[in-house]
Amino acid sequence: MAVADELTGEKSTPIARHPAQRRILAVLTASQVLGGVGVGTGIAVSTLVAANLSGSEAIGGLAQTSAVTGAGALAVPMARAATRHGRRAALSIAYASAGAGMLTAAIAVALGWWPLLLAGLFFAGGGSAASLAARYAATDLSAPGHTARDLSVVVWATTIGSIAGPNLAEPADRLGRSLGLADWSGPYATSAVAFALTLLGVMTLLRPDPLLAQAHADPASAAGERRKGGGWEVLRTTPRARLAVATIVVSHLVMVTIMVMTPVHLDHGHASLTIVGIVISLHIAGMFALSPLPGWLADRFGRIPVMIGGMALLAVATALASVSAPHHVTRLTVALFLLGLGWSFGLVGGSALLTDSVPAERRPAVQGLSDLLMNGGAALGGLAAGTIVTAFSYGVLATTAVFLVLPMTAALLLARRR
Repeated sequence: MAVADELTGEKSTPIARHPAQRRILAVLTASQVLGGVGVGTGIAVSTLVAANLSGSEAIGGLAQTSAVTGAGALAVPMARAATRHGRRAALSIAYASAGAGMLTAAIAVALGWWPLLLAGLFFAGGGSAASLAARYAATDLSAPGHTARDLSVVVWATTIGSIAGPNLAEPADRLGRSLGLADWSGPYATSAVAFALTLLGVMTLLRPDPLLAQAHADPASAAGERRKGGGWEVLRTTPRARLAVATIVVSHLVMVTIMVMTPVHLDHGHASLTIVGIVISLHIAGMFALSPLPGWLADRFGRIPVMIGGMALLAVATALASVSAPHHVTRLTVALFLLGLGWSFGLVGGSALLTDSVPAERRPAVQGLSDLLMNGGAALGGLAAGTIVTAFSYGVLATTAVFLVLPMTAALLLARRR
C-alpha cells in the first residue's frame, strides 16, 4: 500500500521491513512487560511506605515525585549512551539503575530510614525512563508507514505490567515476610529481581542493536550527522520537532496533574479503595491498552491529526473533571478514561512526528531531551496540583488544565493549515 507523505501529499512505495525488526519488537515488548511489573510492584506501595516511615503525608507524596525526577534525570545520560553505543547500552543503564534503586529502597525500609527510601526511588525512576526510551528504540528499524504502529505496540505492552504490578505488591510483601524480610521490603525486592531479569534480557537478546543497525545501513549520513548540534539545537532549528515535543510535554503534564489528585478527590466523596482502584485501572487502560489505535491512525492519516485528536480528548476530559463533584464516580471514571486516551494520542502522535522530523543520528539527543522535559513537567505538575487543590479545589485544577490544552490545540490547528 502506498503511503502519503504528510508534508507533500505525494505517495511512495514503502520499503520492506528490516529482517531484524520483528525480533527487536518482540524483545522490547517483553522488556516492557517485565519492566512494567518492576515499576508497578515497587512504586505502588511507595507513597504509603514513605508516609509511614516519615510520619508525614507530605513526605509520602514525595515518593512519586522522586521516581519521576529520577526518570527525567536519566533521560539525557541515556541519550548520550545511545548516541555513542546504541540503544542496548542506554536501556541497560536505565534498568541497572532501576534494579539498584529498588534494592536500596528495600534496605531503606528494613532500616526505617525514609531519606534513603527517596534516594532509592530516584534511581528506580530508571524503570520509567527505560519504558519511555523503548518506544523510540522500536522505530529505529521501522519501515516507512509503520513507525507509529511499531512505537504504539511497545507502548501497549506497558499495559500488562502496569496492571499486574500493583496487584503483585501484597503477595510480594507476604513472600518477603516469609523469607525473613522486613515489612514492605518484599515488593521492592521483587521489583529489583524483575529489573535484573529485564536487564539480562536486553543485554543478551536485543541484537542487533536497532540504532547501530540503522546507522550501519546509511554510514555516510550517520557520520555527517554526528558533527551537528545536540537536542536543543535540533529544537531551535526544527519547527516540527518543537511542535512534537510541546505536544508530548503538554499531554503528559495535563494527564499527571489531574490523575494524581483524582484519588484524593474521590476520597472526599468517601469512595472506597475498590472504587478508586477501578477508576485508576480504567485510566491506565485508556493510556496503554488502546495505544495501537492512535498508532494506526497516525500512520494512516498523519501525525498532526492524531495529535489534534489527543488535545480534543484531553479538553473533554478536563472539562468533564472540572464539573465533577467527589461523589460523581461515573463522570470521573469517564473523565479519567478519556484523559488516558488523550495522553496516548498525544504521546504516540508526538513521538512519531519527532522521529520523522529528525535525522537518525540526531534522534537520541532530541528524544532524550523530550523525555527530560516530559518528566520535568510532570514533576512540577504533580507538585502544583497538590498546591492548587489545597488552596482552591479539584475543579479549579481541572479548569486550569483546560487552559493548557487550548493553546496547544490552536498551535496544532495552525500547523495543520500550513
